Amino acid sequence: MNLESTRVSIEKSSQIVFNFLTDVKNFKPLMPEDTSKFELIDDETFLFALSGMPEIVLKKKSFENPNNIMLVAAGGKLDFSLTATIESISENKSEVQLKFEGNFNAMMGMMIKRPISKFIETLALNIPKHCN
Repeated sequence: MNLESTRVSIEKSSQIVFNFLTDVKNFKPLMPEDTSKFELIDDETFLFALSGMPEIVLKKKSFENPNNIMLVAAGGKLDFSLTATIESISENKSEVQLKFEGNFNAMMGMMIKRPISKFIETLALNIPKHCN
């Protein structure tokens, strides 16, 4: 399953956005309102839970400064990656798009497609509000 958020414009340089997203504690304010749990595990890993979904642990896997950051599910029942692609538009403006890639059976895919689409869209829309 491959899902993409809308591209979001941010009045910040790609480097500032990249620095913001590589610090996993900054994902807390990006989370949807129905987040029931958010916990930092270490400098590269955090756990979160959305209402009606199992707890998910995300860990930084790779990054390409200042354009890409990939987080992957660390254990648990869901196998997926979440990649933030940052494109520089000008010195003080960039665009971000989140991409979700997961391997699920058809039944699981049908169950999680809508909540995951909403989740990555919320994360993307919250980046301009909290990135500084």
